[in-house]
Amino acid sequence: MKFDSKYFDCVRVKPDQAKVVREEAPLCQWKGCTAAGVYRAPRGRGREGEYHLLCLDHVREFNASYNYFAGMSNSDIETYQKDSVTGHRPTWKVGANAWAHGTQHGLGGADGRGRHFVDPHAFFAWRAARAGEQRRTLKPLELKSLEALDLTTAAERHEIKARFKELVKRHHPDANGGDKRSEDKLREIIQAYNYLKQAGLV
Repeated sequence: MKFDSKYFDCVRVKPDQAKVVREEAPLCQWKGCTAAGVYRAPRGRGREGEYHLLCLDHVREFNASYNYFAGMSNSDIETYQKDSVTGHRPTWKVGANAWAHGTQHGLGGADGRGRHFVDPHAFFAWRAARAGEQRRTLKPLELKSLEALDLTTAAERHEIKARFKELVKRHHPDANGGDKRSEDKLREIIQAYNYLKQAGLV
């Protein structure tokens, strides 16, 4: 290495990073400590987002003795933990009448009478549209199955179930004295009902 080289003046030595950090970082906030405070420690409950700046040794000591619930009673701690499940946001009961516990939403009056349910985002509009639609076109086997149950194409689920029960009772071997024709009819009724069930009409 030539010390009188024209390039020697351009070479810079990287400064010691530990010294730079120590000089730029604030002092540790632990009483009597003069080390750099580069580690954050929370200030406590009710002061979220605020931190103490401590050195490594003191932040370890702080973490070992830190208790978020210090000063709270057991019932307050239980309430806090229960509310933390929902992110400390209000909740409402599901499946109960809303006016019974004072949390009605979208209903008119204290008793829930007088207005219809409010659907501002048309979330349930598909139901209303579907109710107005005609039943889909039936396949030939579905038509034949409905004919076996003596039903029209406009038959609803509850009508199909009721007719099936009625015909099974009528054509059951115990009710007709072992008539062979009734047994064949019963087999046909059961097959027709099972097909309608698979097709999603029951």
